[in-house]
Parts: sequence; structure tokens; C-alpha cells
Amino acid sequence: MTNDLLVLLGGVGLFLFGMQTMTDALRALSSEGARAVLAGFTRTPFSGAVTGALTTATVQSSTATMVTTVGFVGAGLLGFQQALGIIFGASIGTTITGWMVLFLGIRLPLAAAALPVLFIAALLRVLSTGQIARVAMAVAGLCLVFLGIDLMQDGLAAYEDRLTPGSFPAPTLTGRLQLLGIGLVVTLVTQSSSAGVAGTLVLLSTGAVNFEQAAALVIGMHIGTTFTPLLAAIGGTVAVRRTAVANIVYHAASGLLALAFIDAAAAILGHAPAREAAQVGLVAFHTGFNVIGAAVMLPLTAPFAALIERVVHSEARAPDAGLDRQSLADPASALDALSTTAAALTREMFGGLAQALTPGQPLTHLTPLRARAQRMLEAMHDYHARIPARSDRGAELSRSEALWHLQDHLSRLLYRMGQQTRLSSALADPALRRHARYLGLLLARHAEGAPVHARLERLGRRLAAREHRLRREVMRAGLPPARLFALTDSLRWLRRSCAHAERIAHYAALARPDPAPPAALRPREDSAADPAPTDAPEPPTAPRD
Repeated sequence: MTNDLLVLLGGVGLFLFGMQTMTDALRALSSEGARAVLAGFTRTPFSGAVTGALTTATVQSSTATMVTTVGFVGAGLLGFQQALGIIFGASIGTTITGWMVLFLGIRLPLAAAALPVLFIAALLRVLSTGQIARVAMAVAGLCLVFLGIDLMQDGLAAYEDRLTPGSFPAPTLTGRLQLLGIGLVVTLVTQSSSAGVAGTLVLLSTGAVNFEQAAALVIGMHIGTTFTPLLAAIGGTVAVRRTAVANIVYHAASGLLALAFIDAAAAILGHAPAREAAQVGLVAFHTGFNVIGAAVMLPLTAPFAALIERVVHSEARAPDAGLDRQSLADPASALDALSTTAAALTREMFGGLAQALTPGQPLTHLTPLRARAQRMLEAMHDYHARIPARSDRGAELSRSEALWHLQDHLSRLLYRMGQQTRLSSALADPALRRHARYLGLLLARHAEGAPVHARLERLGRRLAAREHRLRREVMRAGLPPARLFALTDSLRWLRRSCAHAERIAHYAALARPDPAPPAALRPREDSAADPAPTDAPEPPTAPRD
């Protein structure tokens, strides 16, 4: 018996490892496509449910779908109601695993055929890289799933006479609640409802449980899937916490609804159905109550979203709170979070500098603003350094590079904002005041969402030409050295501030989630922003003129 127990545990372990391997590989293979589908086709809660179901069925992971969805909500690409539709659909997509286990693992045992396929897949994984290696990993994971199911069946065969429906709680309300609790605990321990559903199908195939007991177990596993997102939500952003709470409420409500219909489903199957019919009925019941739950909730999405928003209200939080650590599991979602935070910081810095460039306004607000911005930049640097770099994802690498440039220019502009003497001098000088006020106007408009990149470029060129002429004019005018240096320093400050603002607008556009290359933004080297040789950009820390 000890050997049979070890075989059973080994089968569970192989199944879990195979599912995780296959999920990771499928997620890597389809991450860009899944993001495009979620962002491109989710317009309403219904379309969100359809895309959520398809995406989850493809990547075999509702968690991966939810991480991407939360990233889109945080980046402003999706509304909360649309995200709820994806949650409803994702719960349907997870049921595809039960059909796969039933028809490919139990009804059509493929364990023997999986062994040579596993050898070929492992060989391809060792000898190849990139997409071929990922496909090989997905196939190898699928083979391990079949082998794990076969071992679970072999391990349970020894207990077939000992494990009977009488070994489990009776089919009363109390007994079903106990079975629901068992299913919930199994999911918490294995961190996979798929493993629980597969194990329940194996139990059903050996006659250890009847349909009613298996259905109660599956409902518990359905509710247990909410535990991982709940843990991820602790200390997370408002979008993460709302998503986790909505996920729990929806799964609990649909699970309790399914519990009330177990007897009706059993009546459709008939008294003491054959094992094969009971297995098909269980998987159909699992899919059915998820489909019915989504159909019931979709028309109620708006009031449901309002309820969740009231329960998890949006409080005042630090601007860098959008840097959710859970998004680091998906580099693209992490870049979305970083881009959104950078955009918020840009708006705050541009708005503060625009206010400072308004004549007659005090500059006292710049000191606390610079302190907050410095803390945000440090948090962004730390978060960005933790994002895994995938060398075969060109779009991700381009966005990551743009975000590094963006943070660099934000740091440089932050340093410029500390040079309040030069800022005041630029406003006081009649020749520079007009340019300073115009720069402030452009920064304010950018903070409001208006496209000002081209105007910043033109202003930068005018300031560069003005600086070139000023050097000759002031030398001929014979101004006092103090006045000469103050004037040239103020103009240099104005030109460099404009150059950094223009580069920030440029890289912010390139770093947007799934950006379309703006026609007005042509790539160029950063040195072009500072054409004069003596005005080379200084490092962001402890810069010198």
C-alpha cells in the first residue's frame, strides 16, 4: 500500500509540474498575442467575457489573464467594468482543462504515447532556443500531465475497494458543505484547481465518489481559485484589490448557485449513472455553472462594479503606488505600470514647473514637489531594475529602453527645477521672459494631455539659435561679467529645460502601452537636444554647469 500511495503522490506531483510547465510555456508563447486580444477586443463586459475565456483557454492560466487585465486597468486601457467581463470569461476558460483531462487523459489514455513525445520535446528544448524551445516546453508539460493522470489512476486502483462513496460525507447539505471545504483546501494546498478537478475525475472513474460528491468537490475547487489573487492583492493597488474582491464575490456567488443545482444535474444524469456518463456530466456541470454564472452577472456588471468600488474605495495614495509588485510576474504588465507611474510624475513635474514659470507666482511649491518626485524616481528605478528582460521580445525591450531614457530626463529636469535663481532670472529678463512663459504654457498643456512635442522641438531650436546669437551680442555690448554670466546661465537653463521636456514627451509616447509609432516623433540621439559642445548633458546626480 505504501508503494501505491507513493505512486499516487508522484502522479499528483507530475500533473502539477506538467501543468505549470505547460502554462509557463503557453504564456510565453502567446503573451503578446493575448495582450493584443485583451486590449483590442475588450470593448464591453460581454466582449471582455469572450476574450477572457479564449485567452485563459489558450494560456491555461486564469491568473496570467488576471495579471494582464489588472495591468491594463492600472494603465487606463480598460475600465473596471470591462475587467469584470474578463474575470467572468476567465472562469469559463479554466474549465477547458477538465475536458482535456477527460478525453485525452482518461477516456483516451495517452501515457504510453507521451513517453516518446516527451523525449523528442526534451531534446528540442535542449538543442533549440526561442519559440521552438517554448513549443517544446509546452509539449513536454502536456506529456507530463498525461503521465501524471496515468500514475494517479494506477495509485488509486489499489484503493478501489477501500475508497467508496461511503468514505466521504453523505449527500446532505452539511455533507456537501464539508466536501466543498475539502475541495477548497485541496486547491489552497496545490495552488491549482486543475489538479483538483483532474483528481476528482480520477476518483469518479474508480467509483470512489459519486456524481453529487464530485460536484461538491469541484465547486470548492472553483471557489478556492480566488485565494492566490487574494494574497496578491494584499498591499496592492486599488485596481488589484478591486479585482481580487470582485473575483472572490463572483466565484463564491456562482459556487453557491451551483451547489443548489447539484440535485437537478444528478436528476438529468439519472440514478447511479455509469462512470463514463458521470465523468462527462461532471465536466459539463463545471462548465455549465460557470457559463450560467457569467450569463447572470453580465447584465448586472454596472451595479456589481459600483458595489465593489464602494467596498474598495479609492483613497489618496502615493503616486508610486501603481508600481504593483505582482505585475513583475508579467514583464509587459510591469512596463504598463511603470509607464503609467512615469506619466503621473511627468504631469506633476510639468504642472509644477509651469506654475513656477508664471510671472508673479511664488516658488515655494517647488521644494516639496522635488522631494516627492525624487522619491518617486527612486521607486521607479528600483522597480524597473526588477523587471525581467526578455531578449526575444523586441517591443518590450524598446519600451524598456524608452522608459530608462524617460527616467533619465525626468531626473535631469528635476535638477533644473532646483536652480531657482536661474529660473527667476529668466522670468526677470525682458529678452527671455516671453520664451519662459511660452515654455510654461506648453508644459501646462502637456500636463492636461495636449500634444505639444512638436512645439517643444521648435521652441528648443529657437532657444538654441538665440543662445548662439546672445554670446556674440553680449561680448560686443561689454556687459559686466556678473550680468553676462547671469544672462547666459538663464538662457542655458531655459534651453536645457526645454530640451529635457521635449525628450520626456518623446520617450513617454514611445513607452505608452502598445504604442503606435507617432509620425511626429522621429528618433534622434539625445545629444541633438544640446547642440552646443559646451552644453553636454550632465549626469542626473550632482550635475555641474
